[in-house]
Amino acid sequence: MMRTLFLQAPSFDGYDGGAGARYQMKREVKSFWYPTWLAQPAALVEGSKLIDAPAHDQSWDDIKHEVDERDLVILHTSTPSFRQDVHTAELIKARNPKIMIGLIGAKVAVETQKSMEASTAIDFVARNEFDFTIKDVADGIPLSEIKGISWRNEAGEIVNNPDRPVIEDMDSLPFVSPIYKRDLTIEKYFGGYLLHPYVSFYTGRGCKSRCTFCLWPQTVGGHNYRTRSIPHVIEEVKYVMREMPQVKEIFFDDDTLTDNRERVAALAVELGKLGITWSCNAKANVPYETLKVMKENGLRLLLVGYESGNQQILHNIKKGLRTDVARQFTKDCHKLGIVIHGTFILGLPGETEETIEETINYAKEIDPHTIQVSLAAPYPGTFLYKQATENGWFDGTDHLLTDGGNQIAQLSYPHLPAALIFDKVEEFYKRFYFRPSKIWSIVSEMLRDWDMMKRRLREGVEFFDFLRRRKEAA
Repeated sequence: MMRTLFLQAPSFDGYDGGAGARYQMKREVKSFWYPTWLAQPAALVEGSKLIDAPAHDQSWDDIKHEVDERDLVILHTSTPSFRQDVHTAELIKARNPKIMIGLIGAKVAVETQKSMEASTAIDFVARNEFDFTIKDVADGIPLSEIKGISWRNEAGEIVNNPDRPVIEDMDSLPFVSPIYKRDLTIEKYFGGYLLHPYVSFYTGRGCKSRCTFCLWPQTVGGHNYRTRSIPHVIEEVKYVMREMPQVKEIFFDDDTLTDNRERVAALAVELGKLGITWSCNAKANVPYETLKVMKENGLRLLLVGYESGNQQILHNIKKGLRTDVARQFTKDCHKLGIVIHGTFILGLPGETEETIEETINYAKEIDPHTIQVSLAAPYPGTFLYKQATENGWFDGTDHLLTDGGNQIAQLSYPHLPAALIFDKVEEFYKRFYFRPSKIWSIVSEMLRDWDMMKRRLREGVEFFDFLRRRKEAA
C-alpha cells in the first residue's frame, strides 16, 4: 500500500474549496463544507491522511513536510482553484521528485487532456467516480491496468484508460465520519444556517433533476440517484453520536435527499428513534405529508434551491419546478416549523432587470429564514457552459473568481451586462435582510440563545466585510 496523502490544497484566505461546496468561492460569512469527496477514498486507503488546508488556515509552509515521507498525493481540484492547485502540485514534486501526484474532481473529469497538459507535475487524473480508482493506485496496481484514469507514461505521452463503471452498491463504500474524526478539527467547519458544530455526509449520489447549471450530476454523480441502505446510514449516524458527541446537527449532503420520498420518510422514522437533529437538501416540491413525517422525526432545516421567482427562467434551466408548487411547499414548511435556507441565482438565461425584481419580491414573499444569492457560474461540463459559449454570453475562460477568491459575474447579455448582475446581488441581500420583520426575526433568535447572539454578531461583521469586498471588486 502506497503511503498516501489526500489534500485540499492551500488557497485564498477563507476560500471554501471542498467538494461539498456547490460553488467553490469565498463565502458571505465564514463557511466551510467537509471535503467528503476526498474523505471517501481516504477511508478506503489504509494508513492514509487527509489535510484540508483552507478550513484549517494552513499555508504551504505549514504542510510541506507532510509530503516528505509519502509515495502518493491525491489533490482535489476545481475550475476556480485549478491554477493554485497545479502550483501546489509543482511545489510537492520539487520537494519530493519521486512522489506520484493525482488530481480528482469535476474539473479534471471533463477537461482531462487540458488538465494533464497544464503541468508535468501531474502524473494522472481520475475521471468521474474515483473512489475505488484511487484505491487501485494506492494498492500499487500499474497505472496501465486501472480503469477510469488518464496518465502520463514514461515517454511523456498522455494515455486514456477505459472508463470505470459507476458504483451501484453504495454500501460498499466505508463511512467518512471516522476520517473526519481522525484527521479534521470538526469545529473548523461552519455553515451559516447549520448548528455548530455539524457533520455532513452523503446517503446517496446522483440527482434525477436536470438543472443546466448544476455541476456534480452532470460530471461525476450522474442523474441516477444511487442510495445507501437505511441501516447503513443509521450505523454511521450512531458512530457520529458515539464518537463525536459535540455534534449538534447532521446534514445529509445528497444533491436532493427528497428525490425518493418513500425512502426519505422511512429514513426519517429511523432517525427519529435516535433523537438526533438533522437537515438536508430538498427540492421545493415535497408534499405536506412527507414534510410532516420528516419534521416529527428530527428534521430542523431544509436547504432549498429556488433559483428564480420567474417561471420562464425555471423552464430555461430545466429546473422542473413550478413557482406555485414552491410557494405551497414553503407555506407548508412554515406551518410545520421547518427552517428554510433558500438559494437564488442571478444571471441565468432569460434574466432581465424585471425578472431580477420579480425574484427579489418572490424571496421576500415566501420568506425563507436565510438566503444565499449567487451569480450564475458556467462551470465546464455543464449544459449552461455549452449554452453560454455557443451564444457568446462569456468567453469560455475559467476565471470565475477575483484574485481574492470572490465570485464574479461571468455571464453578460446584450440587454443585461455582467456589471449590473453583479450589483444586483448586493441589492438583493439588502432588500431581503434589511426589512423590519426580518431584522426582528434574527434579533429574536439572538435574544433566545447567547451562543447564537455571538455567532450572528460575528457573521454580521463578516457579511458587511463581504459587501465591502464586492465594492472593491466591482
